[in-house]
Amino acid sequence: MLSSPDPRSPLHTREITFQGYAREDGLWDIEAHLRDFKTTPFTTGDKTWEPGEAFHDMWIRLTVNLELVIQGIEVAMDSHPHPECPEVVPPMDALIGAQIGKGWRKTINEHLGGIKGCTHLRELLTSMATAAFQSIPGALCDLDATQPPLYLGTCKSWDFDGPVVLRQYPKFYQWKA
Repeated sequence: MLSSPDPRSPLHTREITFQGYAREDGLWDIEAHLRDFKTTPFTTGDKTWEPGEAFHDMWIRLTVNLELVIQGIEVAMDSHPHPECPEVVPPMDALIGAQIGKGWRKTINEHLGGIKGCTHLRELLTSMATAAFQSIPGALCDLDATQPPLYLGTCKSWDFDGPVVLRQYPKFYQWKA
């Protein structure tokens, strides 16, 4: 928990959630939801958003297979600040057939970067990779266990030379002098 802050007033809240689902057809759905709202009235164009009313309320559902190849994508914008915002939804289909994994951010930017896409949807897509990794059993490791899981070596806890790898994956532990 953070320490008690100095006196302050709330201005903006962004809520982001991710959920992973196993489907009956052997695929997985990874869903992301983003909401932005202010504590005071907020005007864009001819629309005024009331305090607590979401001016961004966006959803993405990626359907992926075990190899994390995108089989389908659905995007909804329940609220958006500009009438042009939904124009970015059809180009999202360009991700069908792409694989979540190494180079995922580059893939997102190639297909949806700059004015081809939406900053907020790109932000969700980037983090949906982690939600997929957390949701899909075996997505980050070789199912026959001849190769280390892809997350080994990616943070302090998963250091090949660390105690967590020694305990959980002794086969892949790499002691360093």
